[in-house]
Amino acid sequence: MATQTKITYATMTADRMEDLHRELDTAIEQVKSTFGKSYPLVIGGKDVKASSEFDDRSPIDTRILLGKFQSASRDQVRDAIAAAKAAYPAWSAKPWRERVALLKKVADKIRDHRWELSALMGYEAGKNRLECVGDVEESADLIEYYCIQMEKHEGFATKLDTLGPGEENSSVLRPYGVWAVISPFNFPLALAAGPSGGALVAGNTVVFKPASVTPLLGYTLYEMMKAAGIPDGVFNFVTGGGSTAGQELIDTKDIDGIVFTGSKEVGMKLIRDNATRPIPRPLVIEMGGKNPALIMKSADLDKAADGVMRSAFGAQGQKCSACSRVYVTKAIRDEFVRLLVEKTKQIKVGNPLNRDVYLGPVINEDAVKTYERAIAQAKADGGTILTGGRRLTEGELAHGYFVEPTIIDGLPTSHPLFREELFVPITVIGDVMTLDEAIDLANSTEYGLTAGIFSEDEREIEQFFNRIQAGVTYANRRAGATTGAWPGINSFGGWKASGSTGRGTGGPYYVQQFMREQSRVRIR
Repeated sequence: MATQTKITYATMTADRMEDLHRELDTAIEQVKSTFGKSYPLVIGGKDVKASSEFDDRSPIDTRILLGKFQSASRDQVRDAIAAAKAAYPAWSAKPWRERVALLKKVADKIRDHRWELSALMGYEAGKNRLECVGDVEESADLIEYYCIQMEKHEGFATKLDTLGPGEENSSVLRPYGVWAVISPFNFPLALAAGPSGGALVAGNTVVFKPASVTPLLGYTLYEMMKAAGIPDGVFNFVTGGGSTAGQELIDTKDIDGIVFTGSKEVGMKLIRDNATRPIPRPLVIEMGGKNPALIMKSADLDKAADGVMRSAFGAQGQKCSACSRVYVTKAIRDEFVRLLVEKTKQIKVGNPLNRDVYLGPVINEDAVKTYERAIAQAKADGGTILTGGRRLTEGELAHGYFVEPTIIDGLPTSHPLFREELFVPITVIGDVMTLDEAIDLANSTEYGLTAGIFSEDEREIEQFFNRIQAGVTYANRRAGATTGAWPGINSFGGWKASGSTGRGTGGPYYVQQFMREQSRVRIR
């Protein structure tokens, strides 16, 4: 029987770890028998084939064919939207408590299948064991948390004051209609299940398109929805390239709201295009970050080095919240850098399904090229590679996308590598003299997602919280200097060019974004 151990990004540890690994060992062997199948689109509860398919291969070893997926045409995406539209009246009319009950069943199904989902994620996304289990756990917790928010607010129906006798006034949050959920590869279940769960529990229907490099985890989410009893047409699954399937979801007038997690370029285009539409629609957009850690003179340097290392290189740096730049006070910079390099050199790179591996592959060849360009740029501009800097192709790594965790020193803090999001395991180090200088540099980018400080001075910590321009902030966090949000524990959302709404995933204001207020006045 499966244990109920919970792994989160905050702890990255658990009781009875041997039981966890034993369950995963079994699941890893079991899921191999599922590889190579062809998976359909799911439109209105029916399996649909497209005229062409694409391969889903593992970044660990590209010889492993995980499955074949459909390249949906624009017409098929329109069919999925039509199915969601047809299902909307009955779903939105369903009492909110019934929707909550069904979505809680989805969360339970995810937990019931946590081991095989984690194993599949390791193969498809290349994350290590604990990152995979954390992603699966978070998926269930996100859905459940949004259900709890609906319960806590009694379905978001509020009685208001009156101006006179015989008058009844109320505020009711109502769903919009059909939402498109376009999810990224780096959290292939959590950033699909979370927004889909929020949209559904609020009474909307969904057309879901996963990233084309992680469609298998997307299909498993549909399976969890189906097994929990979500009615046909309420949750539809489409796959294919962004220029076809994704573009149709964006272009059509029949999508009432969009959740998008991805690049700033695409996110900002969505925002600009929205302003030209005859009827603007809600956009819930998360566009990445360039997240700083500030290391002050009073810091516990061992704690700081652990926190930076884990945030910079967890999930191969392919987190929107990864610590990709560090500002360290000159007085303690040599000792901090020594510790950080020492800890980074101990990271084992390899097959992330192995128990002792921390760093798996980046997601694809494009990510490798981004990594190699950044290394070349740093060297050309006078930077020093303190550790890492190479693609790894020896032995079992020959057929995957493996690179070394890399620390770069010696670049001016105005250098592009301090400003541009890379989404690979690279972090850069800059010197500062004061906390004010560090905060000014931290705030100098267009992004404002996460930020962390290491200091034992309470005044410095308070100043950091008050001045830093970021939606998620941490002080003295060994488990991750800039990473590790969790539903109901740490909301996750960005400021500036990191996010469009100022309301964080997994926070108390998130699910309301899938509804709009209707003020009701009744005279008796």
